[in-house]
Amino acid sequence: MTDIKAQPFPFPLQREAVALIVIDMQRDFAEPGGFGASLGNDVSRITKIIPDVKRLIAGFRHAGLPVIHTMECHKPDLSDLPPAKRSRGNPSLRIGDKGPMGRILIAGEPGTAILPELAPIDGEIVIEKPGKGAFYATELGDILNHKDIKQLVFAGVTTEVCVQTTMREANDRGYECLLAEEATESYFPEFKAAAIAMIRAQGAIVGWTAHVDDILETISHA
Repeated sequence: MTDIKAQPFPFPLQREAVALIVIDMQRDFAEPGGFGASLGNDVSRITKIIPDVKRLIAGFRHAGLPVIHTMECHKPDLSDLPPAKRSRGNPSLRIGDKGPMGRILIAGEPGTAILPELAPIDGEIVIEKPGKGAFYATELGDILNHKDIKQLVFAGVTTEVCVQTTMREANDRGYECLLAEEATESYFPEFKAAAIAMIRAQGAIVGWTAHVDDILETISHA
């Protein structure tokens, strides 16, 4: 077992049992004209993490470790979209409506796709999730159990919503969770800072956080 330098204390890496989960690095959240921008958000805060997310993905691929991608999206008939979720956000542009990149957050639409720079390669798993957390109404738990994964490294957006929600779900299921700090972001810097503080508070109550360089250095030599 090899430790990754992390907060609030070193993360005890189990190389044979770790996977990277990249949360919702989708065009609708990161590109001008997408759903995120329609809510008045500065999407440049999301695009700035692309190089670090890309490095992290490349490092896991090079080490022969699993990479799993998630996409927040819904069925075209909206049967998996609760009215309470659809009613929130921008009143003039909601999930399922026609946007600049197709219907917003609908499976198969251009805006729902993962950013080309971070696109999955053959053999990598993509989880289409209708909720904020990646375990809700998906096969993620079964996939991780089948692969005997016990530790999860997290990247993606947004830190305080889909990333933190999935980490909390994973924590309750017994996984050890590590957040890559430079490879996650929020539209609101104070929200990211608060989420990081909550995750690693009280002795890693939800999980650990670490720098991308420290994660890559450790997995490359483990």
